[in-house]
Amino acid sequence: MRIGLLLNVLGTPLDTVVEQARDIAASGLGTAWLPEMGAWDAPTTAAAIGPQVPGLALGTSVVPTYPRHPLTLAAQALTAQAATGNRFTLGVGVSHRHIIEGQFGHSYDRPARHLREYLSVLVPLLRGESVTHEGETIKAAGAVTAPGAEPPALLVGALGPAMLKVAGELADGTITVWAGRAALADHIVPTITQAATRAGRPAPRVVAFKAVGVTADPETRRATMAEQFSQVDQIPHYRAVLDRDGSAGPQDTAVLGDESTVEQALRELVDAGATELIVSPVGTPEEQSRTLALLAELAAS
Repeated sequence: MRIGLLLNVLGTPLDTVVEQARDIAASGLGTAWLPEMGAWDAPTTAAAIGPQVPGLALGTSVVPTYPRHPLTLAAQALTAQAATGNRFTLGVGVSHRHIIEGQFGHSYDRPARHLREYLSVLVPLLRGESVTHEGETIKAAGAVTAPGAEPPALLVGALGPAMLKVAGELADGTITVWAGRAALADHIVPTITQAATRAGRPAPRVVAFKAVGVTADPETRRATMAEQFSQVDQIPHYRAVLDRDGSAGPQDTAVLGDESTVEQALRELVDAGATELIVSPVGTPEEQSRTLALLAELAAS
């Protein structure tokens, strides 16, 4: 089972983030994922970690597209790829209206159209090709030279049918959040796989984010998550995927319980089509330690 951990970057000194990455590598888990959440710049942080933690794969989950021109993001991604020894995965997404319009001042009109144009420019740039593009939302002309940097894998944070179709046609897969077994098996996996097949692309990666905790008190953990993520179920993209699983909120999507319960739930996600997992351990320090031990065992098997 391929399992990576989400690094804790919010309010965390950069040296501590690097130490987290070292701990992940030492645990036997092969991948660390960096969120983009008003803290350290994710691709730059990957570039900082790469030389210090040999062998660890690194990815972003996810970088918002609107604030970064494709030429800029291609340069960042290829720099991270070179710094990590070609162990970098670029995860991108369109984010949400209240962030893109409220924080960055960009129009969020027709985000799927924006994503298609953006990837149409970004993908050839990542391959080292020159682009000339003047579309409805993006104008770009130029190339990025990055000797020795291979094109990184490109994943898209996608949950709805339009975004999944674009991801299947133009990217290497998707990163999901708050999606459970039913949403994966009945909607996400078949939609993106069909789009990839029609575009003549390989089977897509489906990377599923999960909050996971080995705990004897799952209800308390769910109550904490309900309070921590109380606004999430009001965001349209998330509300739609929560409804597909019959979840009231993110707390219902967490994988909580003893070792056997957690293992069974994670295996069900893989059976539903997830090719790999991004895990954020929850609970007390002791519970998180038990969680990490189980994850390392599952990854080794």
